[in-house]
Amino acid sequence: MARITLRQLLDHAAERDYGVPAFNINNMEQGLAVMEAAAQVDAPVILQASRGARSYAGDLMLAHMIDALEALYPTIPLCLHQDHGNSEATCLTALQHGFTSVMMDGSLMADAKTPAPYAYNVDITRRVAEAAHWVGASVEGELGVLGSLETGQGEAEDGHGAEGVLSLDQLCTDPDQALDFVAATRVDALAIAMGTSHGAYKFSRQPDGDILAMDVVEAIHERLSNTHLVMHGSSSVPQELQDLFNAYGGRMPRTWGVPVDEIVRGIRFGVRKINIDTDCRLAMAVQFRKTATENPAEFDPRKFLKPAMDAMKALCRDRFEQFGAAGNASRITPLPMAAMAKRYATGALDPHLGSTPVAAE
Repeated sequence: MARITLRQLLDHAAERDYGVPAFNINNMEQGLAVMEAAAQVDAPVILQASRGARSYAGDLMLAHMIDALEALYPTIPLCLHQDHGNSEATCLTALQHGFTSVMMDGSLMADAKTPAPYAYNVDITRRVAEAAHWVGASVEGELGVLGSLETGQGEAEDGHGAEGVLSLDQLCTDPDQALDFVAATRVDALAIAMGTSHGAYKFSRQPDGDILAMDVVEAIHERLSNTHLVMHGSSSVPQELQDLFNAYGGRMPRTWGVPVDEIVRGIRFGVRKINIDTDCRLAMAVQFRKTATENPAEFDPRKFLKPAMDAMKALCRDRFEQFGAAGNASRITPLPMAAMAKRYATGALDPHLGSTPVAAE
């Protein structure tokens, strides 16, 4: 079996200077698409489940589905990550169901809509990190709120997203505050805000430095060179997929996502985990519409789902290769969570000190 913690995986990515795409999944088809793409290019995997995904599929179904994927692809290191946990309960119940990593997003209150005070974020993230580290699990925190620097509006996804007009200091992570946050919470990875948002409608024009603040990534990495950074809302929303979606009856207004070359630039400055959801949904939705349009009498769900899986698999394979993760699965020997717990207990994994576990090659 090849279940791995986020911390060990991102340590390896840092040692070899690559990024790992983190794909959100809700069902069997999405999970199979990611794992087959990873197997084709020998890439380690981060599968993410949001609170919405856990509600949709159910914890028991998700847990057994991940067990099956792990058994089907035993040579692929697989991290199962709770995306955007809004409370201690969300994070700790995820660990009860086989997750090896959790995100405690204290940048918002428990309603997952209201921007939280900094002190609240520090306190709740620290508590989750302490509990998770006792059992060897990894923790991702977030500083800053996802939203658009163009409009000041965030887009909610799976019930998670800030509401109302946000200020510039909320939309971009402060590099000095990031230094204090990591020291106070001992998180293993830090999600930072630099102008991206959830969903398809991130930017109304090709993003540049005025609306996609990559300089924030560089400034934080300069202060926290030993901390793994995370880019949320990093789907690229490819133009060709938008065109195909609309060609088969869709009505998606012109939009821009985060360019792949900007993500690759971020990887050079400490970004190790890149969250992708919209691109996968869009790739699959194109095939649903194509099948329905070209074969209007078709009613077998498999005839819709098989081409959709193939489309998502191709997209995932591209991201593994573009971010440098391809070729690295076979270089990692996953450590059990019990071994990681011992390292946390001795302080060997304090990210502020820059210590890392030994990644077997």
